[in-house]
Order: sequence, then C-alpha cells, then structure tokens
Amino acid sequence: MANLLVKKLPLPLVVSVLLTVVPLVTTSLLTASAIAHEEILREWTYGTWMLVTLGLTFTSAIALTPPTFLALVFGYFLGWYAVPYLFILNLGAIGFLYILADFFQAESIRVYLVQIYPQIESLIKKFRANQFRLIFFAKLSPVLPFTITNLFFNVVGAKLPQVLAGGTLGMIPRTVLAVWAGREAQEIRYLLEHPNEGLGTKILLLSLIVISSVGIGYLFKDKEE
Repeated sequence: MANLLVKKLPLPLVVSVLLTVVPLVTTSLLTASAIAHEEILREWTYGTWMLVTLGLTFTSAIALTPPTFLALVFGYFLGWYAVPYLFILNLGAIGFLYILADFFQAESIRVYLVQIYPQIESLIKKFRANQFRLIFFAKLSPVLPFTITNLFFNVVGAKLPQVLAGGTLGMIPRTVLAVWAGREAQEIRYLLEHPNEGLGTKILLLSLIVISSVGIGYLFKDKEE
C-alpha cells in the first residue's frame, strides 16, 4: 500500500509546483492581451462578461487565472458591477476544484504525509476543529495562492460547506479591495503592472496579511495549549 502511494505522489508534487509557476505565465499573457484589446473589452455586454466569468471559473480552479488578478481587470471594466461576477467565479472555482480533487483522490496525499510525518496528524485534527475560522483567515490573506489553499483544504478533509462559507466571507475584503483598485485606475497597463500602487492600498493589504497570519497562528496556538 505504501509503495502504491509513493508511486502516486509524484503527480501531486508536480502539480503543486506547476500551481505556483503557471499563474505567473498566464497572468503575463492576460495582462498583454487586456492592454492590447482594451477597446474591445469595453464594448462587452454584461451577458458576455457572464460567459467569460463561467469560462474563467474553470481556469481559476486549475490555477491558470488567479482570482485576485481577475478582480483588478473586472473592476477596471465593470466597476462595482464586477462584484457579483467575482463571487460566482470564486465560489464556482472552489466547488469545481473540490470535486476535481475528490475525483483524483487528493486525500491520498494526506495518508502518505501522515505516514512519513506522524506529527502532521495532530495539526490536521486542529484544523478540522476550527475549519470555518481557519478557512476564513486563509482566504482573507491576499498572498496565499487561491488554488493551493483550496487543494490543501481538500487534502486535510475539510467539508465543502465549510470551505464555501468560510471562503465567501474571507474573500470579501480582498475582492472588494481589488475591485476598488481596478475601478480607480486611469490606465489598465499601469494597473496591472503596478497592482499595489498607493499607500492606502499597501496599508490595507498589509492589514489583511497581518490579520490573517495572527488569526491562523492564534487558533493553532490556542488548541495546542
């Protein structure tokens, strides 16, 4: 059984590496495309944006299109009307990835890791005891990769309703901040090349990172004691 799991492990490891590299490439390509076709995008109807949102839901689930980056673009073209589209995209991507991870038996990674590092099991138990709050704080952070965190939730056995509920609340501040930044931008090239420009934006981003880190650390420390 252990040998079988070892044979299966390389694929998840390769996928994990790709999930950190591929978004950088696709983001660069999308940035160039958005800049080159800005006038065309401005002519899109709300129906077209909905169709695009459904397509991007799939690509976001498999880490091709980071939702925070998309929030900047949607905010630039749609303003506050972008918010419902982004909620559909985020929740749809979470649900789709959850189903996809189940299909490929992502939880087998947890079994393997526990066999190698038995101490991980206690951390997983602490996570399960505080699923909703830990998912909320993880989703609150603008620096934790969308797909990797969702995959992690599946691997450790988080329940989909908890992921959707905690993820929804956690993504509200970061999504609203990105939409606001996009809405206020005067030029899409400058926006996408300098997404965190401005003292106010930097302070808010830092605040989200600090709150997320402190919240996650406190919950794990609280359970250890």
